[in-house]
Amino acid sequence: MTPTAMETPLSIGPGAGDHLYRRQPHNIEAEQALLGAILTNNEALARVQGFLLAEHFFNLAHQRVYRAAAKVVERGQIANPVTLKTLFDRDEALQELGGASYLARLAGAAITIINVVEYGRLIHDLAVRRELIRVGEEMVNNAYDAALEVAANRQIEQAEAKLFALAETGRSDRGFVSFKESIRQSLERAEAALGSGGVSGITCGMADVDRMLGGFHSSDLLILAGRPSMGKTALATTMAFNAARICQETGGRAGAGVAFFSLEMSADQLATRILAMQAEIPSEKFRKGDMTDDEFQARLIPAAQLVEQIPFFIDDTGAIPIPTLRARARRLKRQHPEIGLIVVDYLQLVRGSSSRGNENRVQEVSEVTQGLKALAKELDVPVLALSQLSRQVEQREDKRPQLSDLRESGSIEQDADVVMFVYREEYYEMRKQPAMGTPEHVIWQENMDRISGQAELVIGKQRHGPIGNVVMRFESQFTKFSDYDAGGR
Repeated sequence: MTPTAMETPLSIGPGAGDHLYRRQPHNIEAEQALLGAILTNNEALARVQGFLLAEHFFNLAHQRVYRAAAKVVERGQIANPVTLKTLFDRDEALQELGGASYLARLAGAAITIINVVEYGRLIHDLAVRRELIRVGEEMVNNAYDAALEVAANRQIEQAEAKLFALAETGRSDRGFVSFKESIRQSLERAEAALGSGGVSGITCGMADVDRMLGGFHSSDLLILAGRPSMGKTALATTMAFNAARICQETGGRAGAGVAFFSLEMSADQLATRILAMQAEIPSEKFRKGDMTDDEFQARLIPAAQLVEQIPFFIDDTGAIPIPTLRARARRLKRQHPEIGLIVVDYLQLVRGSSSRGNENRVQEVSEVTQGLKALAKELDVPVLALSQLSRQVEQREDKRPQLSDLRESGSIEQDADVVMFVYREEYYEMRKQPAMGTPEHVIWQENMDRISGQAELVIGKQRHGPIGNVVMRFESQFTKFSDYDAGGR
């Protein structure tokens, strides 16, 4: 069938001429054939209703016929030219096409029900193309007429968000899923976990943590919190690097590419930390240039060659607004589909969409956490966000953190699927050193020997699993976390 079209003017900028016309993508014959199939056999409606809306039809009268047929069928009645006739006796849009008798002509143009999905997809695709044109025109008009207070970068972010939403049209809204299909998906996840040592999500490269969490799961928001100097960034970097390294080593069969938003450290500082961790060279030697030739040639160079190959991307923009963060994550995901983990260090440094400053900090943090959770669901990846803890931890005898210690804890605790705390008793005990030669010093030293190099990951909330503690090994000179029994411990 030959498509028909309505000619509409398209402005493409100054100097383009006043009489340039283009046809908006549509296919009237396909719309007629599909509506005819529905009016002939209402079963056709059920086959396309999951993805095709009335707004996807180009012709306004066709939109009304489709919507009316859906309402009639929803009431348990039969939608055909006879039952719909009274609804369209005075419809002006349908009068232009021949009045209610047009319904009978639609039924005469019916296609076989076998082809309705194909026709529905065609109509949907043309509607997406028209929406793409609308977004493009809106981008042009906004660029010409933008208010002074609206930055150009903000316009780019808004345009990217609209384009990404358009690209995802029809992908995420699946409607109802049968219980049979849900069971099948559940069994597949269980089988994947069975074949990977109990890890059905993204591995962090630490067996004890993976066993406790089952890996980092898609669409989950995970919070890693701690007081300063506890090693939040070091632990997040270790987990993220392990996931990216395993992704590289397995060709994407395990692990994941990583998008790391580093709001506190620059990209080169984070890269230096990863190099020091991988080469097992104290990071202070990097800063001082105090390396031997053997450390440089035999350890640093091979480590650098390994690290530069892994899918690990760093954005070190400071005080990044949450809309910008989400737009950049979407863009990176589209450019690099292997991205399967997003890390944000840390969420209190992410700004809300407005410039309210500290006017309502709790509300702003709530916007950030909700934005990160929405991003996790939108891209279907886990988002690991670091968070600071309030000073009330320091006022307690037992310094182990708990959920109430989270800054602006209400929104963070509510939106997170998993809340973890990193805790190092060694850090606090080191500051209690008694005078040398006293009995107290002997007891203190024995305790220090017991907890030296030891850290804990306290899982305070896990929406889909148990809470508890995981003991880890921490090598401060390399800012590196690992399983507690690694290295023969």
